[in-house]
Amino acid sequence: MVVLAASIVTKSGKVVISRQFREFQRSRIEGLLASFPKLTGTGQQHTTVETEHVRYVYQPLEDLFMVLITNRQSNILQDIESLHLFARVVTDTCRSCDERDILNNAFDLLFAFDEIISEGYRENVNLSQVKNNIDMESHEEKIQEIIARNKEREAKEELKRRAKQFDLQRKEASKRGQGFMQGNFSSNSMGGRFSPSLEPAASTIVNAGSYNSNAGRASTPPAGGASKARGMKLGRKPKTADLFEAIKTEVEEPIPRPIAGTRQPAAPSQAHHENVHVSIEERVSMLANVDGGLEQLDVKGVLTLKIADASMGRIRLQLEAIDDPAIQFKTHPNVDKNVFKNEKAVQMRDTARAFPANQNLEVVRWKFASQDETAVPLSINCWPSPADNGTCDVNIEYELEADHLELRDVVISIPLPAEPTATVHQVDGNYYVDAQRHVLEWQLPVINANNKSGLLECTIPGSDANGFFPVAATFVAERLVCGVDVLDVTNLEANAPAVFSKEILLTTDEYTVG
Repeated sequence: MVVLAASIVTKSGKVVISRQFREFQRSRIEGLLASFPKLTGTGQQHTTVETEHVRYVYQPLEDLFMVLITNRQSNILQDIESLHLFARVVTDTCRSCDERDILNNAFDLLFAFDEIISEGYRENVNLSQVKNNIDMESHEEKIQEIIARNKEREAKEELKRRAKQFDLQRKEASKRGQGFMQGNFSSNSMGGRFSPSLEPAASTIVNAGSYNSNAGRASTPPAGGASKARGMKLGRKPKTADLFEAIKTEVEEPIPRPIAGTRQPAAPSQAHHENVHVSIEERVSMLANVDGGLEQLDVKGVLTLKIADASMGRIRLQLEAIDDPAIQFKTHPNVDKNVFKNEKAVQMRDTARAFPANQNLEVVRWKFASQDETAVPLSINCWPSPADNGTCDVNIEYELEADHLELRDVVISIPLPAEPTATVHQVDGNYYVDAQRHVLEWQLPVINANNKSGLLECTIPGSDANGFFPVAATFVAERLVCGVDVLDVTNLEANAPAVFSKEILLTTDEYTVG
């Protein structure tokens, strides 16, 4: 088929918009469209009409016509299918198919027409693909936005750290009876020797209010030792302290208020390490669009070996992993690559040599990239529905796609674009509204095969559905996406099994939707 032009005209033949796909003079197109109403008789139900040179394929749009001008050799069935797609694009782009609304959205419509027809030939696209192309979403742009957000978050964390250090120094100075930012001088030194102390002592956690309430007694001078110089007033805050209090609310982390029943993560325990210790870690990154479709999944892993006893250096590690050609492994240059490839084992290329002791050796690395939605460990869908009162009904659901994983300390963060409030109607697990970060945190202690799916229903202020993206998630697990594990360790020198310890950890890097 060859489409010469796509036009929207009135019933009198006036051209509202027109896009030609082959070289034609403007007067020629205007003449063809001007003669179109004369060829369509009243009361006819046909959607095509032919002249000596061209064919008109048309469809009414309220008081207008969507018209395709093609050559007579064109496939009529494909022309009608293309016409229906053009009409759907127009009705989807414009609220009402009148002349004024068509002109207001003229550029969007012309861009959409170019996505459907190229050089007169139909592109193999549907309505959703046309809309995605018009939106011009860029994966690289999203990556840059994520990097920019990370830098901004790091800058805020650094500001909080400095503010806390600033506060500790001020409390330490006031505890020792000195003005803030004056320095820490020893009153007993004859020469006024400076003795800096940046590390806060245990006594610096004294409540500042109770200390100032006793300022009169603490600052009573000894008899006969009165000085004419103006002394420091402990009951009055220095100007620098007032400045700090002014910015304190902006940089200080709020004290989290856990909801009843919220599981607090236990303090990490120092695991016992044998003379041969193996650490296996994976970091997973996922980027999905607002519709939940996967754009990119990246998994990077590393196997680290540490030998505490040099006599245990000549060893062989037997591994297992998911048999998937998409997983790309790389071994250390001193590791025998043929043995690893054929037997999934790690040993020195020269078995007479030993692995170095007391070093964290990255012996194997791997990466896995996919756009297959079934490979995602945890899928998240967010459905915001704007209401008439300036709020949105937001439904968020998760689905554990990898049955072999047990995810722990799962936190799904939803932005709060308007106000840091949310009315939660139903939730599996717990939730917490972080007013300072303007996010709603959905907290799930464990996600496994017993609770593969969950739902959170809430009402959030804000009428823009795009304001509730991106949705971010963090979690940890003790099994890996790629299934890498160390089954046993053999001492090559004694040709006997060796005792070893191992740690396996799966964490998230950037796990976002939208």
